[in-house]
Amino acid sequence: MITPTKGVRPERSLLYLGGHILADLNDPTTVSAAWEALARRREREGQDATITFDWFVLALDLLRALGTIRLRDGLIVKVVKG
Repeated sequence: MITPTKGVRPERSLLYLGGHILADLNDPTTVSAAWEALARRREREGQDATITFDWFVLALDLLRALGTIRLRDGLIVKVVKG
């Protein structure tokens, strides 16, 4: 689930999705805007594996647990560690 397994294709793993979410998170954004950005990216890349909103939220949860994003004033913000 977090990483690809025999039953979870790489493009459905939470780490893979989280990486795509982070790549598109250049500015603070809403959850719905991040969801739409991920859907556009997957369409551009021709990925046909269905990603539900629940799965997307799990990827956000993972990113939060890893300390790579946080919520500020209702917006998702990328955490930059220097």
